[in-house]
Amino acid sequence: MSKRAVDMTFQALFTLTDLRVILRETAPQHELDEKQREQAQRLLENLERQVSSLKQELLK
Repeated sequence: MSKRAVDMTFQALFTLTDLRVILRETAPQHELDEKQREQAQRLLENLERQVSSLKQELLK
């Protein structure tokens, strides 16, 4: 496994941790306000890119 793949894995995990923080802040109902929704959307977009890059790196 390349260093880039390892780095992408950790970046994706950090992004998931950021999403987890939002969920913990909004527990138990998980009703996000506008700012949290925008932040979650950005995080999910980043996560999709990170997973896509990781996939490409691992499946070369």
